[in-house]
Parts: sequence; C-alpha cells; structure tokens
Amino acid sequence: MIRINLLGVPKGKTRRSSDMAGEPTGAGRFWLKLVAVALLFASGSYLYWSRLDQEQVRVAIAQHLADRKNRELAEVKSRYLERQRQAEALRRRVEVIRQLRANQAGPATLLSLVGQTVNNSEAVWLSNLKDLGPVVNIEGMALSTTAVAGLMSNLKQTGYFKTVEIKESIQDEQVKDMQAFQFTLVCEKSKG
Repeated sequence: MIRINLLGVPKGKTRRSSDMAGEPTGAGRFWLKLVAVALLFASGSYLYWSRLDQEQVRVAIAQHLADRKNRELAEVKSRYLERQRQAEALRRRVEVIRQLRANQAGPATLLSLVGQTVNNSEAVWLSNLKDLGPVVNIEGMALSTTAVAGLMSNLKQTGYFKTVEIKESIQDEQVKDMQAFQFTLVCEKSKG
C-alpha cells in the first residue's frame, strides 16, 4: 500500500512512533476503555454513595426528632396517667363520703318512718328494731291481731319496704287482764 502525504506534515521514521503519538493500538484501546468504564463505575458509585449518605443523615435527623417527640409524649402520658389516678382516687373518696352520708341518714330515716307508722297505728308498741342491711326485723306487742295487720299494711304503704311479712304472732300468757300478742315482722327494703 502506498501512502501519500497531502498535508505536508513530515512523516515519522517508524510506524511505531506514529502509533504512540496519536492513535492507540488494540491493547491501548482496551486499557483506555477499561479506564473509562472504571471512571464511570467510580463516578456512579460515588453518586450512589453520596445519595445514601444524604439519606442516612436525613434518617438520623428524623429519628432524633422522633425520639425527642417520643420523650415529650411520654412525659405527657405520665402526667395524664397521674391525673387519672388522682381523679379515680377522688371519685372513690366522693363515693365513700356519699355512702357514709346515706348510711348515716339511713337509720334516722328508718326510725322516723317506723315511728310515724307506729304512731298512726292503734294499739301497737315496738320493743325491738334490727336493721340487718336489706332486711329489717321488728318485734313488738299489740292488743289484737287486727292491729298487727294494720301495722303491716301501714308499713307496706310507706314505699320504704318491698315486702312486709309476719314471722310469728303469739298470745302473751304473762298478761292476764287483757289480750296481748307478741309479734315479729320481717320487712324487706326496697332497692330505691
């Protein structure tokens, strides 16, 4: 093959010198491509690493903010639970005071009610009154069984008792000049 130099640039002495000067050979091209691929891989890895680093910083900041918010909420929760315990204790105290007042007025109300009922009944006297919680036992003396029945009817009409039942009624043998009956009533209180 014949080459003609039209540019007027002097030609080098050997082909090897021209290859080294400007145009790489096959092995040189391979290394050049290898270096280019390595640079592309390195720059891609650097970009990926920097993105991951930024993401790590963002996650660390978000975690720090979440931890701080969690601590604040834990403090609020502890204050809330403490106030809830205080409110529950106060509610229990109020309930105990209410029950004590109801129990305090209960016997006085019962005595007043039974006293008025006995005063409105004729020929009846009470000797014992036992408040056993849901049941009240009344013992007394009457001049007739009709007076005991009247007392039972009057006690039922008060609305304080759900049931009024006679447990026993016996004639008192100790009283000789007149007829007298010993009686025991069992009265079940109403719920209200």
